[in-house]
Amino acid sequence: MSDRSVFVTGGNRGIGLAIARAFAEQGDRVAVSHRDGPAPEGVLGVRCDVTDAASLDAAFAEIERAHGPVDVLVANAGITHDKLAVQMTDQDFTVPLDTNLVGTFRVARRAVPGMLANRWGRMVFVSSVMGTLGSPGQANYAASKSGLIGLARSLAHELGGRGITVNVVAPGFISTDMSAGVSDRRREELISMTALRRAGTPEEVASVVRFLAGEEASYVTGGLIPVGGGLGMGS
Repeated sequence: MSDRSVFVTGGNRGIGLAIARAFAEQGDRVAVSHRDGPAPEGVLGVRCDVTDAASLDAAFAEIERAHGPVDVLVANAGITHDKLAVQMTDQDFTVPLDTNLVGTFRVARRAVPGMLANRWGRMVFVSSVMGTLGSPGQANYAASKSGLIGLARSLAHELGGRGITVNVVAPGFISTDMSAGVSDRRREELISMTALRRAGTPEEVASVVRFLAGEEASYVTGGLIPVGGGLGMGS
């Protein structure tokens, strides 16, 4: 199962970078999208904005020339724009949805033709436990992340007959640059709500994503897999 064409959106840092490295370490041909900064060493970096269909087409064309059609898609690109709902404008609400949810749909739609032709494919969408748990000031983010579950399960029904699986991982409180901006009070609150009483690592998320993209998970589709140390369990 090595030497596949893998595309990780938002793969130049944090969870996305750990996922890209996990696939590269096992011999896959890995491409990552990034909007700014350099691409990580050892992978193909493509400039790409998931809110722009033309940008996505150009990125896929570059990947397909270098690595062939995408076999494994990991939709990880995401943003936050926190604000209490009473203060949130329509634009404040819709901008994260356009990246996190609609952007994932655009990427998946572009990957489908190659997977259909090969009658094999793996899609993994990176959500968040906040998508089911909810969080103050994150109505937009939580809505975008919960929407990935319905999107994945609909695609799982549509594509399963062609050997394509679609699953969702929902990380909890993970030590990344994004979580570093959380206040000490909120950090303590989240840790106290986590059964394992610690933050997770990007590598722990990456190992679950890599499992879902392998043959060991060939009968897993439409799944929502929490990687949160027990944060929000049962929600």
